[in-house]
Amino acid sequence: MHDFLITHLGVSVAYAQTKVSPVATFVGKINRLIINPLIVLMFAAALAYFIFGVMQFIADGAEKKTEAKNSMLWGLVGMAIMFGVFGIIKLIESTLGVSNVNPNL
Repeated sequence: MHDFLITHLGVSVAYAQTKVSPVATFVGKINRLIINPLIVLMFAAALAYFIFGVMQFIADGAEKKTEAKNSMLWGLVGMAIMFGVFGIIKLIESTLGVSNVNPNL
């Protein structure tokens, strides 16, 4: 939004400097560098497992349909869990007041 205001409207917006506690900065770094990449990796693995199940369902005969259905089901369950974990982390961040912390490395 700030860039939009400057480039399109020629408006310069001044932001008040807020003091960020070291704990909030640490939590922000842990979240950005460790937790979020792990969530993305697990979501990608669940998506790959789901796609594997779909391909197995299409390619294989009737005897492997049940196994393919189970792969698709567990892939969907894994993706739902990752969405839930992401939501819980956002809830914790907003509760602790660290959701808008942009930690510098």
